[in-house]
Amino acid sequence: MEIYQLRTFVTVAQQGHLTQAAELLHLSQPAVTAQIKAIEEEVAMPLFERTAGGVVLTLAGQELLPRAQDILASARQLLDHARSLKGPLSGKAQIGIALTPDVLRVGPWVAGLAERFPLLEVCLHQGVTGDVLNAVRKKELDAGFYLGKNPYVNVHTLLLTQLRLRIVMPRGWLARVNAANPKELGRLPWVGISQFSSLSKIVSELWRELNIAPKKVSECDNMFTASELVQAGVGLALLREDDAIAAAERGVLDLVPDIVKMAELQFVYPADRADDPILKTLLLGLQPVWGLNEGQTAAV
Repeated sequence: MEIYQLRTFVTVAQQGHLTQAAELLHLSQPAVTAQIKAIEEEVAMPLFERTAGGVVLTLAGQELLPRAQDILASARQLLDHARSLKGPLSGKAQIGIALTPDVLRVGPWVAGLAERFPLLEVCLHQGVTGDVLNAVRKKELDAGFYLGKNPYVNVHTLLLTQLRLRIVMPRGWLARVNAANPKELGRLPWVGISQFSSLSKIVSELWRELNIAPKKVSECDNMFTASELVQAGVGLALLREDDAIAAAERGVLDLVPDIVKMAELQFVYPADRADDPILKTLLLGLQPVWGLNEGQTAAV
């Protein structure tokens, strides 16, 4: 039995779907099916059962999964140790960023890494939060910053902070509603957020909490465009509190009082790379920038 076959077995078990596992492994579905069949023939028992929604582990598969995961972890540790024998840390780290670099504190983080590890190259890629998470899940990126809850078991997260978000509306619109009754906010048009941005889920959560179902009159994929649309009189939107307060103080929009929505700002990375020397370095570099202690980064 080969390491790559065990990796396929574990990925299929985690995803519960051959097509999704094939996507993550960068293989065709027939190749994944063939590898699973080869493992099952070698152990002389079925490891998966097909269901309407995908595949589930048999009892034998459930018994073998932890052992397969342990073998993969040992193989990664061996490779990581071999890399550490080469001397000073070197290589490239592909990092996805969303929001603005100042919010993510990217400058101090990269500066600290460059000072301590001059042979480490940190490559930053701006994108929509949902795309960043998906690229990390597929290992197209080594890590990234993500706003919201992570739904993937094969992606680990490090909570950096809780961002405060506020509802804003075009200048003068506060007079159109009773702000003490949040349900009245549902009578006004809102700027919608693209499904590819995690902010879309956060806005949907807020609407459920307020028990409203507003009409979306436009759609964008980031808070900066949403702010411009609000200022232009298009509708309501959810912005980061600092930006919302600053814009209200400039008199370009109105801030809805008393309603605050919290969102998790996280650093995300592939679960199976937790012991990688470069990834460990990236995580340790976040400690002084975000005021984290060693226990917080070690427990992710």
